[in-house]
Amino acid sequence: MEPIKVQSEGGLNVTLTIRLLMHGKEVGSIIGKKGETVKKMREESGARINISEGNCPERIVTITGPTDAIFKAFAMIAYKFEEDIINSMSNSPATSKPPVTLRLVVPASQCGSLIGKGGSKIKEMRESTGAQVQVAGDMLPNSTERAVTISGAPEAIIQCVKQICVVMLESPPKGATIPYRPKPASTPVIFSGGQVRADPLGASTANLSLLLQHQPLPAYTIQGQYAIPHPDLSKLHQLAMQQTPFTPLGQTTPAFPGLDASNQASTHELTIPNDLIGCIIGRQGTKINEIRQMSGAQIKIANAMEGSSERQITITGTPANISLAQYLINARFRDVAAMWNDPSSMTTS
Repeated sequence: MEPIKVQSEGGLNVTLTIRLLMHGKEVGSIIGKKGETVKKMREESGARINISEGNCPERIVTITGPTDAIFKAFAMIAYKFEEDIINSMSNSPATSKPPVTLRLVVPASQCGSLIGKGGSKIKEMRESTGAQVQVAGDMLPNSTERAVTISGAPEAIIQCVKQICVVMLESPPKGATIPYRPKPASTPVIFSGGQVRADPLGASTANLSLLLQHQPLPAYTIQGQYAIPHPDLSKLHQLAMQQTPFTPLGQTTPAFPGLDASNQASTHELTIPNDLIGCIIGRQGTKINEIRQMSGAQIKIANAMEGSSERQITITGTPANISLAQYLINARFRDVAAMWNDPSSMTTS
């Protein structure tokens, strides 16, 4: 999050990035014929508007710029969607006009601030803007982000987005965010053993094995004043491949398919090499605490035993808690592997 730059009459004017999740048809409407619509939106709003690549049912639209530019871009998108609704109604017997709906993608660590204590903040936003606001209970698949759905008239949506931006600026995300990346509806993945999987998590694991086929990296990277040792990526690869394949999160509630839906606590143990345990613990325990908080599981890391090159991790909780904790640990390994392969993406974590 960039620091505040200007105090303007309209409030805080800062550079901000907002991500929207759209269906293919909505993206087509925003792009327009030969890209004319999105070009006009960029020019008139002054915001950068980027649309994720890929033949996916869903796409991410990223809007970046000063807050004033972001609000102009949102206004243009909301009015365009309303225009689409009006046009579709001309060929329909329906008499009541459905609301415009936008879906924001927000780091899960900021969602508590959007909801407020006992739902007070989200209630205030609904009442003061007239828009309907819903925060998804589950994280989007293979990410630490949630969908925030806003519905209403374009004017109500714009006012609601302004309030959401203020909350996001006042409560920056905690820890590293694993962004949601839409996957193709079904991409078969062939593993070395000839097994074929078609789920998104299988695809991300296969991507990890491709990531790890790069040339060997130097043992250390200079970051600021510190020389940071590289993790052994072959070990990261092995760990990621050994983890149980989990059903993508956010697709079922309240339980995961294939798991005992009971709330009976159980225990699961993992073995992690000593030289990779720091990836999971994080600086001053930030990462392990984040995983504990998100998963709801108890996670204990055994002390290093003399002569042993491994550490034992014990996860206790309901089957769903354990599954989520394992998934987050696995995601952390993938995140670190990607970071070392792309030094430009490195942040202090």
